[in-house]
Amino acid sequence: MPKMKSHSGTKKRITKITKNGKVKRARAFRSHILNKMTTKRKRHLRAPVYADKTNAPNIKVLVPYK
Repeated sequence: MPKMKSHSGTKKRITKITKNGKVKRARAFRSHILNKMTTKRKRHLRAPVYADKTNAPNIKVLVPYK
């Protein structure tokens, strides 16, 4: 049986899947036009967050080897 292909877009967005099966991801709105954002807001966007539990099963299918 050949290896399954991972979804490239999802691969870039998901950092890891924890031992308990939660999907860890980075926050959005951190790529450009950051000078209008306050330092506090940018600092809080740095912190990782878990994907919603309703989306987790679909994400796990898209990145099977993560």
